[in-house]
Amino acid sequence: MTVPGLPMAVPSRDLPTRVRIHEVGARDGLQNEKATVPTEIKAEFIRRLADAGLTTIEATSFVHPKWVPQLADAEQLFPLVGDLPVALPVLVPNEKGLDRALALGARRVAVFASATESFAKANLNRTVDEALAMFEPVVGRAKTESVHVRGYLSMCFGDPWEGAVPLPQVVKVCRALLDMGCDELSLGDTIGVATPGHVVALLAALDEAGVPPTTLGVHFHDTYGQALSNTLAALQQGVTTVDASAGGLGGCPYAKSATGNLATEDLVWMLRGLGIDTGIDLGRLVATSAWMATHLGRPSPSRTVRALSHEDTEEH
Repeated sequence: MTVPGLPMAVPSRDLPTRVRIHEVGARDGLQNEKATVPTEIKAEFIRRLADAGLTTIEATSFVHPKWVPQLADAEQLFPLVGDLPVALPVLVPNEKGLDRALALGARRVAVFASATESFAKANLNRTVDEALAMFEPVVGRAKTESVHVRGYLSMCFGDPWEGAVPLPQVVKVCRALLDMGCDELSLGDTIGVATPGHVVALLAALDEAGVPPTTLGVHFHDTYGQALSNTLAALQQGVTTVDASAGGLGGCPYAKSATGNLATEDLVWMLRGLGIDTGIDLGRLVATSAWMATHLGRPSPSRTVRALSHEDTEEH
């Protein structure tokens, strides 16, 4: 239930005044869905997200259809949303994927690396160094075309096969991605095991290595209920870009212990309470996630969506 004036905004001096939300619901959020979501519904989802005020909406992925069948319609989807006045990044795994994206007029692309050997093998069937070597010509060509490049880095805080991931290992891959030309990096807590102190330590190590928080986004999963606290810790260290998924959709198809992404609505609620501007109409965003939930045939896992759309019928 919406109550005027809530949440009450109480700004803090150690936090940014504005945060850019990198919305991943249409790509990362939907890629795990077993039932195929019609292309028209995906396009409408993206349009509604833009109407709610999101300015960066990851649209799709130009991977081989056999790897992520849900996103096999990238060529059909992108032209349906390409006219929107927002940034529409797309994932490109290799030069062929880049060719497909550029042919449709994409101006923002992302590559997907790993901080650990085990996940690089599971996700890319390559070592970490082999994956970086594969991305180098992709990033190089994108930059010659004046295309913005984001580098995703998975398993920054823990790996289901290797356990704890040493900070220098993460820093090394981040530095390699920036050195090859990536404009920004997204630090992924792929299996949701990060805690605030770990976030602070990694950001400090990166800053010491010449990777300032202004070049970083954070991508937290809520497996252990830590996504919002980890986000707050990152904001206190100067990060101003946060990845989130409308309705809390998504996970990772190659890490079975990965559960949903941080819900965009839950993030916006917290940021509002901190007096941080996002430019997002929370009511429209909640309505969009509730609408998508009906198409997926299940309630949204977002606490804020449930609270504001009356989806949570539990009596108190």
